[in-house]
Amino acid sequence: MEEIKCWCGSGKSYEECHKAIDDKIKQYEAKGVEVPPRSLIKTPEQIEKIRKSAKINTQVLDLVEKNIHEGMSTEEIDVLVKEFTASQGAICAPYQYQGFPKSVCTSINEEVCHGIPSRIRKLKNGDIVNVDVSTILDGYYSDASRMFCIGEVDEEKKKLVEVTKECLRRGIEAAQPWGFVGDIGAVISEYAREMGYSVVRELGGHGVGIEFHEDPFISHVGKKGTGMLLVPGMIFTIEPMINVGKANVVIDRYNGWTIYTGDGKPSAQVEHMILITEDGPEILTY
Repeated sequence: MEEIKCWCGSGKSYEECHKAIDDKIKQYEAKGVEVPPRSLIKTPEQIEKIRKSAKINTQVLDLVEKNIHEGMSTEEIDVLVKEFTASQGAICAPYQYQGFPKSVCTSINEEVCHGIPSRIRKLKNGDIVNVDVSTILDGYYSDASRMFCIGEVDEEKKKLVEVTKECLRRGIEAAQPWGFVGDIGAVISEYAREMGYSVVRELGGHGVGIEFHEDPFISHVGKKGTGMLLVPGMIFTIEPMINVGKANVVIDRYNGWTIYTGDGKPSAQVEHMILITEDGPEILTY
């Protein structure tokens, strides 16, 4: 009998490569579970190219971490990100994405996400700022963000940042092969509420790699055992947005991009991009 090569392009036979995974997906599908289409399961070649993009994305955030300081304008962060990314032969994914005017998002204090860099907006003592970097290398996407504390930050904001990091850690830990998208949101929202915080519902993580935003949507609130099945080869971001006050948010009516907390209280966000493997989640961007 002629050997059938695997659809993923690995060069291996289908029998020794993806057949067992495909058979398991069919078993779940027969039970009525939402399963990912094959287009969301990255091939070995795609994964390696996404890894290379992710490496640059992490280097960009390392550079920001080394240089960010009180008095720095958010425009200076944008220039730093843009120039370094270009020097690596890559492209800043946010620039002109659906009309976004800058190369990076810089969101300060009550800005939940999509803050637009500006020459006149300078980082002040006591600010917390999220810098969200996304990179395209040879057509492959990566995405991550970090929180930075500027100068002497009060205890309320410090605790918020630490709780948000722990929410992310728990969310990643919950992203296990043959688990469910809902498992991620369940542990994040449970911990955030336990610590006295709220979780933004309108925004979440997303599939990424071939496109900037792919399925599935990764809600940071959820119920265990619900949502799309998590299958080895899937790549997506987890990026909890945690608020000191209420969960509701509003969009800037002038720029149409920046999202704020509805009550003006601080928010924090941390984002990693992960790969689901047969052994568990692997973090690709920090």
